[in-house]
Amino acid sequence: MTHVRAVVWGPAEFVGFPPWRLVGKGLLAGTLGVAFIVGSTVVGAWYGLPVLARGEAALVGVGALCLYLGLVRAGRALIGMVAVLGVCLALQAPQAATGVVPAERGRVEAGVVTLDEGGPVAVVHDPNGRVPSRGVAADATAGGALPGLGGRAAALVAGCVVAVVRSHRLTHTTAVPVRDADASPP
Repeated sequence: MTHVRAVVWGPAEFVGFPPWRLVGKGLLAGTLGVAFIVGSTVVGAWYGLPVLARGEAALVGVGALCLYLGLVRAGRALIGMVAVLGVCLALQAPQAATGVVPAERGRVEAGVVTLDEGGPVAVVHDPNGRVPSRGVAADATAGGALPGLGGRAAALVAGCVVAVVRSHRLTHTTAVPVRDADASPP
């Protein structure tokens, strides 16, 4: 049962608080993963690269992050949790990226409204035509599109920290000779 628990959740072979180097490795892995996932979609939307803008490269980044966790022998359940969180972030990032580009580089203009569903009447459009036009508030900024990713990004970083910390195995075990109670003293 111990072996199954170690494979599913990771062995976590330490006593007390986790070693700081493991927490650092987990933070680094999670932060780099989030930066790649979100950054690749923003770069793709900014420069008009469809493979990056659609989030396909972000999904490759999620796969690489899960591969790293597998190499450090993290628990399978924790790798699965990171994979699900990463895919959710990778699927949400393209929408946020298409909101960032027009807010930073686009022009807010009056538009002809054909159907008003209670949304904004101002329209922002990208002069380069890399992202579609959409309705926005007149004071739209790039920061307005990204906070929606914050919760998923924080959860992904936390998941990476837990997975890396729980992957710790003791490298040295000190063998203590066990004396048989029925044996005669030496």
